[in-house]
Amino acid sequence: QALHPLQIIFSETRTVSKAVPSFSQIIEASFTNRITMKLYGVQVFHKPSDAKGVLQKGEYDLSSFGYFQRSKVQEFMVFTGQVLIERTHAGERKSVKEQEYLCHVYVRSDNVGAVLISDQEYPQRVAFTFLNKVLEQFCVDYPRRPLPAGEPQTYAAVAELLRKYQDPRQADAMTKVQAELDETKIILYDTIESVLQRGEKLDDLVAKSEYLSYTSKTFYTEAKKTNSCCIIL
Repeated sequence: QALHPLQIIFSETRTVSKAVPSFSQIIEASFTNRITMKLYGVQVFHKPSDAKGVLQKGEYDLSSFGYFQRSKVQEFMVFTGQVLIERTHAGERKSVKEQEYLCHVYVRSDNVGAVLISDQEYPQRVAFTFLNKVLEQFCVDYPRRPLPAGEPQTYAAVAELLRKYQDPRQADAMTKVQAELDETKIILYDTIESVLQRGEKLDDLVAKSEYLSYTSKTFYTEAKKTNSCCIIL
C-alpha cells in the first residue's frame, strides 16, 4: 500500500521530546484526560466548482520539526491540502486520518475552502470551528477572489488564530461553537488514499504537483524507499 507523503515527511523530520514530565504535569494530564494537542498548519484555497484548488493563504507552526526540514514539511502540507480540497464538494466537511494526524477540510458554497492539519487528539468540533473562523475572516479581508498572482501567502490574522487555537480549551472559551455545526455531517476517512478517485495514485500526484519542489519530490522518492518496510498503515 502506498505511503502518503505526510507519513514519510513526518516520520523523517518530527522532533520528539525526551524530557521526563514532572509529577504535576502527569497529574494535570490525568485530570484533564488529554495529552498535548497540536495544530500544524492551515491553508485557504480558492475552489471553483469542478476546478483546481488554488492556494490563497497559509500559516504554519512547524516548531516540532527539524529546522532544515521545515520547508519540505510545509510543501507537503500544501500538497496534501490541494489533494483534499479538490476532492471535497461545496458545503462538505470531512476529516481524513493519516496515522496519528488528521486533516480537516471544509469547502463553502462561495468557492473558498480551507484545510487544517492537526494531531488526532485535537477535538474535531473545535477544528471545524477554527476553519469557520478562518474562512469568515478571509472573506471579510479579501472580498474579491481569487487573489492576484504574487500575493504573499502569509496571513497575520490567521497566524494569530492558529496561535490561540493551539489550546482548544481556550478556543472554546473565546468563541461558542455554532449550533448548526453539530448538526452537520462530517465525513471521516481512514486514510488519504481512500479520498482519491478510482485509478488515482499518490505517486503520480506528487510527480505532477506544482507545489512541490524538485528537492521535495526527490526526498519523497528516496524516503519512501527507506521507510516502506517500516511504516504500517
